[in-house]
Amino acid sequence: MPTPARVRADACPGVFAPHDAADGPLARVRLPGGTISAPQLHALADCAEACGDGDLHLTSRGNVQLRGVTRPGLAARLADAGLLPSPSHERVRNVLASPLSGVRGGLADVRGLAHDLDAVLCATPELAELPGRFLFAFDDGRGDVAGEGADVCWRATGPAEGTLLLAGGDTGRRVVRADAVPVLAEVALEFLRVRGSAWRVAELDDPAWRGTPVPRSATEVPAGLIERDGGFAAGVVPRFGQLSAAQARTLAEYGPALVTPWKSLVLPDVPADVFERLGFGGEPLGTSACIGRSGCAKSRADVRADAVFRPGLRAHFSGCERRCGKPSQSHVDVVAEAGGYRIDGRWVPLDEMEGKL
Repeated sequence: MPTPARVRADACPGVFAPHDAADGPLARVRLPGGTISAPQLHALADCAEACGDGDLHLTSRGNVQLRGVTRPGLAARLADAGLLPSPSHERVRNVLASPLSGVRGGLADVRGLAHDLDAVLCATPELAELPGRFLFAFDDGRGDVAGEGADVCWRATGPAEGTLLLAGGDTGRRVVRADAVPVLAEVALEFLRVRGSAWRVAELDDPAWRGTPVPRSATEVPAGLIERDGGFAAGVVPRFGQLSAAQARTLAEYGPALVTPWKSLVLPDVPADVFERLGFGGEPLGTSACIGRSGCAKSRADVRADAVFRPGLRAHFSGCERRCGKPSQSHVDVVAEAGGYRIDGRWVPLDEMEGKL
């Protein structure tokens, strides 16, 4: 069923249009496909220290946010690092790609497709008008990013062919890999022509924009040491998806990285003792949380201070009903209320919460 039409302007943050958060301006830096080179990771660490709160905050779309950006110079620094190729398109460069593609598993190698689509986006003036929430994805067939709510997705069905998904539904349209980028760009242009006030494909009334629902695959979230042909990769899971500038620089010592939609990173080529060297990030994906009271005026609690960590627990702590940053995978829903939290709909006092999770 279509979502009701939007009645307010799209305020999705970027570099030139930051969000006015409780802890200062929040700038979002898009990383199509989650790809970031070692020099760019160094540059983001420098930006965090020079312009923001000193940390890199990973997002559920494989991007990076800088918080507390109260000092000037961010845009120039990002442009110098190649992270702002088209100022007019900076908020629409929302592209996911299977982060383990070409590393382990998958039916097709989708590396490079996100970069190619980004080039088309930036070269097409009309596409700068896409809403900031419109999301593209390239899934290598394992079903990981196909389940992340993309508006338009190419999902591999073999090494050189795939299918077109709209809002998670299979349209039945078969698209060879070589045509994946132009087809996704074509769909985005058509969306602009028909969208009215809609921000997302799922909000359109036209049944032509529907597909057959695709059952969600069991997502392989890259975490820990990952065996690959000829060596190892690493899935680095920082607590709450937050990296200090120093940690980011340490990760950059291992070459390029990929930021995943699960607020983690993949290092494609690492030594077997990488986590002993890093000293952080080797735990499996577990509890997550929004920024909480320290950074959001709407939050009812300091959810990160209250968050419960336990092996096997997959929970998301939210300061209000918006549930910002919640994972798409199955999880325990924990929402702050006065004096406690509502856990999967049941209110629990704060002092009893740990025993109820």
